[in-house]
Amino acid sequence: MKLTISNVSMRFGGVVALNNVSMTINKGEIMGLIGPNGSGKSTLFNVITGFYRATAGDFYINEEKMTSMRPHQITDHGLTRTFQNLNLFKNMTVLENTLVGLHCRTSSELRHFFVNPRKIQKEEASSRQTALSILKDLGLDSYINELARNLPYGIQKRLEIARALATSPYFLLLDEPAAGLNMVETKALQENIKKIVDKGIAVLLVEHNMRLVMNICKRINVLNNGEKIAEGSPDEITNDPLVVEAYLGKRRQ
Repeated sequence: MKLTISNVSMRFGGVVALNNVSMTINKGEIMGLIGPNGSGKSTLFNVITGFYRATAGDFYINEEKMTSMRPHQITDHGLTRTFQNLNLFKNMTVLENTLVGLHCRTSSELRHFFVNPRKIQKEEASSRQTALSILKDLGLDSYINELARNLPYGIQKRLEIARALATSPYFLLLDEPAAGLNMVETKALQENIKKIVDKGIAVLLVEHNMRLVMNICKRINVLNNGEKIAEGSPDEITNDPLVVEAYLGKRRQ
């Protein structure tokens, strides 16, 4: 599996949020996407998950074009995301939130309740087992009956990842998953991301925690002012003069 972003541009009136951005993410890879605030990272996420329609360019899963699809259709094709700001169903339990993610992988309809109730019961039991397995993998199995609104912030962040994983993605886009986490929680997040990738899921990681990015990403793309300015290994990115300038400013002569 491969996600290809090809010459994507996004304009809002006279503002160019993305300008001719291209990159490729392969199966089982953790790729970092970094850049200063306002560089276009979240805009790119919104484009490739269908929340924005690109002004120009396309993106593909393998050879299939996703550009004109709506968010739920893109999810059906195996690409899902978390959000920088938590977007949970606060009055639902941890298990119920995770089951929502599984909805796109079930086939039962309302008519089946009357025509074939056994089909619904069997599918519900299977969905529950899948959800419980995901929650166990992420260390959330002891919270299954807790309402999302009552969870500590770090656990809520982990639950959003669980709900995204419930859609059975090939590609998982994480938008600042370490924001607001302490060192212990960040370490747990790092281990969870590695577990996800070990299952063959590719992760595109937007994150300001550079230690986390450098620890787990073998390849990093850098945006600045809507343009891709660098791509390479952590060492290459750290020593790239354009990246240093983007974060620290240009040295005065």
